[in-house]
Amino acid sequence: MSEPAYIVKGLTKVYGEGHSAVHALRGVDLEIPRGEIVVLLGPSGSGKSTLLNILGGLDRSTGGTASFGRTDLGALSDRELTRYRRDHIGFVFQFYNLMPSLTARENVELVTEIARDPMSPEEALDLVGLSERVDHFPAQLSGGEQQRVAIARAVAKQPDVLFCDEPTGALDSKTGRAVLRVLQRLNERLGTTVLIVTHAAATAGMADRVLNFADGAIREVTENTEKLDASEIVW
Repeated sequence: MSEPAYIVKGLTKVYGEGHSAVHALRGVDLEIPRGEIVVLLGPSGSGKSTLLNILGGLDRSTGGTASFGRTDLGALSDRELTRYRRDHIGFVFQFYNLMPSLTARENVELVTEIARDPMSPEEALDLVGLSERVDHFPAQLSGGEQQRVAIARAVAKQPDVLFCDEPTGALDSKTGRAVLRVLQRLNERLGTTVLIVTHAAATAGMADRVLNFADGAIREVTENTEKLDASEIVW
């Protein structure tokens, strides 16, 4: 196993207090090696997105620890968490969050202007197969193309980790496979650690490691000795 990207010990997250308290995470223990594709599966409310948000520096745990390398995320100030997200993390969500008045190139430039060592917007868009669409506006792109712009925007700053929360949730199966293939290719070419939250169980076939969530806990961890190419996934 390679050096862990994350080490999680006894992680808890509680929303609210008393009888109305919601226990989103119940003592999660986990190691995520660098450079892997990790798929988080489970029903809504099982805790997978909560874990993703804590590891991504978007939320704080109630108890336990989550470390990025040797950095305890819980010990960081808000300013330090912002720097952590800026320097190390890329986010891809179900809805593309593109600026409609900006071209594909300009949407990617929003990130490259604040990153430490970004690739050019053109290079990032070429990585996701959109070199011919750099001057198109979101309204001129299909849903799959818009999601690929969002992925290009996330990877342009060359993050260590790419967090993807339901990246194919708004797409048909054919387009979804194409988006997953882009994520797989980025992992292969750049060595980026990729975490994917999804309801689509078939996505597990492309992962190095699968985390099955239920009731705020990881019920099972599966490692794939042979991975599927994303183009082979059927759901």
